[in-house]
Amino acid sequence: MSSPLVSYICRNCAANISRFAQTRSASTLAKRPPAKFSSFFLHNNVWAHQPNNATPLASRPTPQTVRGNVVAATSPSLPAYREAEVLTARRLLKIYAQLSKSRLTVLVVLTAMSGVALSPLPTSVPVLLATAIGTALCSASANTLNQLQEVPFDAQMARTRNRPLVRHAVSPLHATGFAIVTGISGPAILWAMVNPTTAFLGAANIALYSGLYTWLKRKSILNTWVGAVVGAIPPLMGWAACGGHLLPSAAHPVVVFLPSFLTSVPMDVSLMDNPLAPFALFMFLFSWQFPHFNSLSHFVRDSYAQAGYKMLCVISPSKNALVSLRYALLFLPICSILVPLSGLTTWTFALTSLVPNLICIEAAWKFWKKGGEKEARRVFQHSLWFMPVVLGLMMFHKRGMDWGSWFGLGEAEKAKEEHGDSA
Repeated sequence: MSSPLVSYICRNCAANISRFAQTRSASTLAKRPPAKFSSFFLHNNVWAHQPNNATPLASRPTPQTVRGNVVAATSPSLPAYREAEVLTARRLLKIYAQLSKSRLTVLVVLTAMSGVALSPLPTSVPVLLATAIGTALCSASANTLNQLQEVPFDAQMARTRNRPLVRHAVSPLHATGFAIVTGISGPAILWAMVNPTTAFLGAANIALYSGLYTWLKRKSILNTWVGAVVGAIPPLMGWAACGGHLLPSAAHPVVVFLPSFLTSVPMDVSLMDNPLAPFALFMFLFSWQFPHFNSLSHFVRDSYAQAGYKMLCVISPSKNALVSLRYALLFLPICSILVPLSGLTTWTFALTSLVPNLICIEAAWKFWKKGGEKEARRVFQHSLWFMPVVLGLMMFHKRGMDWGSWFGLGEAEKAKEEHGDSA
């Protein structure tokens, strides 16, 4: 049972609390005037014509409300617009380099030059320069056309939202003009100063990259395989620039160069215009694309998913790593069998290329087993040095290349033989 004293105290407390609440509410309302409806809007006079010495509206302090009261802002608002930068010659060249994806374009030109360096056929300096310039222009056009189509998607990814078209550094019409000029002049230079085959390959690469590859990126994971074909065509352009044949014919059949212990018939170096040689270069560059790109796409897969791209790294990261491993394993038969068999190099290359191949395969194996970003970055870092190292080894072991003559060793041996014959 409750005590009468307790009931009395509780009633008194409740009454005191009620009186305190009413008093505080009344005092608060008395101190705070009701907010005027018009305080939420700007007066019409602010839009009137301002004199020259008047403060611009964009730089005036904006009114702020605190509990219904209008107070002055302590800091000015942001400007209503930002003035565009003047396109000086230096800035325009920088924008053109960004539209061309200069690093990728340099890589494309270097791989095209590897086809020239590994070709057994002679070439001239004008043809060499024309091949490099024409290939660079074709790459610039393809990359610009790709960016023109992907502006809304590049804006959604952190790694691409600073591209020129996304940040409005240049207009789409200007970029289109740049793509058209480079897309016409590149194949034209290759046609006029090199040969039609090289020009056709350059034009085909523009169409494949800016057309089929860009369209497939949002449709199917096959876009990676199409992109690998695009990356493997530049060495064919270098080979064709020297007059080499890409397809077998009656005049230029496929020739197989067996190791010396398997045949007693010496192979003439003049037979090295072999259609199997450019195919070996194509397969090497085609296979390299997968460890390189699949590992890169793995640690940026969130951006691809955000932009809605159909990438294997988004749909199935485990299969993405498995594809990377498969093509890394393909380096062994390409470098140790196909390349020396085609006559590009001596059979010594089959042994010296094992070291970089096994390093890359080991990294791709760990990427497939663990599937982490650390392993993906390791594969990507290995892919950056792997391609130039292996191409350098191909040039070092190029069949018919006498490195001893570069240091005078061949001349000493030749003089010794002549001295012996005269004796």
